[in-house]
Amino acid sequence: MSGACAPSCPSTSGPCYASIHTGVPPQVHGITSNQTVRRLNLPDIFSAVSGAGGVTGAVTHSDWSRMFNRDPFDPVRDIEFDDDSLPIRHGRLHTMTGESRDNQMTPSDVDLFATLTNLIGRFGLDYGLLHTCTLDSMSHRFGQDCGPMDLACYTVDASLAAFLPAWRAAGYEVIVTADHGHSDRGHHGGNAPDMRDFPVYYFGDAKGPEEDALLDQLQLAPTILSRFGLPIPDSMQAKPFLKGSVSN
Repeated sequence: MSGACAPSCPSTSGPCYASIHTGVPPQVHGITSNQTVRRLNLPDIFSAVSGAGGVTGAVTHSDWSRMFNRDPFDPVRDIEFDDDSLPIRHGRLHTMTGESRDNQMTPSDVDLFATLTNLIGRFGLDYGLLHTCTLDSMSHRFGQDCGPMDLACYTVDASLAAFLPAWRAAGYEVIVTADHGHSDRGHHGGNAPDMRDFPVYYFGDAKGPEEDALLDQLQLAPTILSRFGLPIPDSMQAKPFLKGSVSN
């Protein structure tokens, strides 16, 4: 299945990260900019899955840990952890400290995919999140419609293609999406379609909406919980977009 998705507004990373995993807009969860990231006190995917006894993992930017595990982020304690008492039980995180236009400070996507696959093999994750900032950083530097971005997209696609079949063979359903779009000037945060709309790809056995349907970013959290057969919290008002037998 493939389609398009419209994110929350402002269409910046922190607000969108929070909306993806809580299923509520920034006006409700309170993360209204990248400068207001903090621990959230709302139902979310990690808490729901781990609370039901599932094994969760994340290979992500440290902001995800701040919002869904503990804040402030301590790089010595939190850069790598295995702790069954936390909503995200197994984490391998990165901070991108010192990021600038000339030094993007992004890990290799292959390394991130390999790290998630390592966590799957070692801990039998029920739910795993992988987040990369490569395309975001590249678009900030070069803009969206240019040769370097074409090559960056091709490279990420080729990297993912080397791992996705193994995840599917292991029984996982995979959703590939983004938090926001970008303008040709390397900007996002506004309400224009190029900054808000982005693709959604689903690899699995469930039935989705019609091809190229326009989805809402707030549908991601209830959709994922529905695939686990877990109750959808009252705070998540958007409807799941996948139907079919529940994943084991």
